[in-house]
Amino acid sequence: MKNFNINNTKERVEVMALFGYEMTPCEPLSFKRRGVQEVEEVTELLEAKVCFDGNFARHFFDVMVGRRHHRLEFDSKSLYWYLVA
Repeated sequence: MKNFNINNTKERVEVMALFGYEMTPCEPLSFKRRGVQEVEEVTELLEAKVCFDGNFARHFFDVMVGRRHHRLEFDSKSLYWYLVA
């Protein structure tokens, strides 16, 4: 699958998420990129995982938006969401 983020950098995004939903403590529902009016609706949550970095955690979510695969990251230290891929 082609990665649209050519420079492999993180892009900060605004995310609407549902917290405390059954077995998944956090589920992203949609996200919006800066400078873009369109809101990307998450159609499927493929995988959620946590990586610990010292005393803080980074949460990764592999999601589908229609037929496109994206990876969202939530940094628990800065409380920012990023679009990674």
